[in-house]
Amino acid sequence: MKIMLFLMMLVITSIAEDVHKWSHDYKRGLQEAKKEHKLLYVLITSDSCRWCRKFESTTLQDKSVLKRLHKEFITVHLSRDRHEIPKIFQTAPIPRHYFLDAQGKILYDSLGHRGVDCFDAFMDNAEKKYQVSE
Repeated sequence: MKIMLFLMMLVITSIAEDVHKWSHDYKRGLQEAKKEHKLLYVLITSDSCRWCRKFESTTLQDKSVLKRLHKEFITVHLSRDRHEIPKIFQTAPIPRHYFLDAQGKILYDSLGHRGVDCFDAFMDNAEKKYQVSE
């Protein structure tokens, strides 16, 4: 029984997306956004933030959120404990969410743990602001 439980957890862990494997380079993210004609999503967290982990383990594991993020955005994860964070971003409180165009203009930003519906609305808001600014 323990072996079966262990194997199930291993499979679930291997399927789940690890936000810590996203790019940690803001400049490279902007270059990719320009190249792929996408918007940029920057998530700022801290290594010890429980709300960050909750957001990562719930909302960022939802298949519809992941599908949309990868289709419409370039994703960058910056930990204020380990990565260089450009001065245009606030780093407290966290988690912080930034949606930018490929030139680095912030279209929409918010903070905190959010569920799927609310995060989906964040993406909608960023896209609407982008369409208006074009």
